[in-house]
Amino acid sequence: MGKKKKKNRGRSKLQLVTLCISTSLVLILLGMVVFTVFTAKDLSSYVKENLTVTMALAEDTTEPEAQQLMEQLRARPYISNLEYINKDSMLAEQTVEMGIDPSEFAGYNPFFAMVEFQLKAEYANSDSLRWISQELKRNAKIDEVTYPQDLIDSVNNFLTKVGIVLLILAALLLFVSFSLINNTVRLGIYARRFSIHTMKLVGASWGFIRAPFIRQAVVLGLVAGILACVVLGIGVYVLFTYEPDVMKVITWRVLFITGCAVLVCGVIITTFCSWLSVNRFLRMKAGELYKH
Repeated sequence: MGKKKKKNRGRSKLQLVTLCISTSLVLILLGMVVFTVFTAKDLSSYVKENLTVTMALAEDTTEPEAQQLMEQLRARPYISNLEYINKDSMLAEQTVEMGIDPSEFAGYNPFFAMVEFQLKAEYANSDSLRWISQELKRNAKIDEVTYPQDLIDSVNNFLTKVGIVLLILAALLLFVSFSLINNTVRLGIYARRFSIHTMKLVGASWGFIRAPFIRQAVVLGLVAGILACVVLGIGVYVLFTYEPDVMKVITWRVLFITGCAVLVCGVIITTFCSWLSVNRFLRMKAGELYKH
């Protein structure tokens, strides 16, 4: 009799370990999708904020006027980064690129002073750039405003499509995660269905019978979530080791949100699945327990 109890106890522990590992694997997949969705959002902002808009200043613009214009531009709410390139710098840059000094045969510096700036992510779209360009051109010292229209449109369209695909994938994976964890939890409770029925026969309330299963599910969800977070953290560290610049896109905010999402989903899904499974066996009559 003692050997049988030890065997059942060992089998129960093995089921818990298997359930914990299975749940962790599902949560790792779920965490990867959450991580990808939020990283894609930051990547979108990073790409948009690195698109450059160029302004050619009027030929008669003096250095003090250019510096005054720079101060005015820094006050604009849509500009994130600003750089002034004077005529001499433009000449030196083009001389290096062309391999010849254009001023030698032109007799003067043919280039104008330029201002290059990057927009904040929310303004990096065609509609915003259109009115920004019109506003800037009202200044007499700004001769021309140019920006990569086709590139901006293609980047925005691509990022929008990627965002939609990732959201659909996240929704599908959440459904699949629930189904897999539900089946795994149900198998664990299935082995104890006769114990549930026995407690019901001796007059135990449904809440009393459910309580240990719910507590076990909460602990299981936490442990599985922590294991999933550790694996995901190792993955991010390996990624950082190979490409340190990836941390320009991967922020601590994204890592925190991903970790919280994995832990919360682990606890909620396992607890809810356990509640459903226990209720299912509580509703069964004695004869039905042998059919399932």
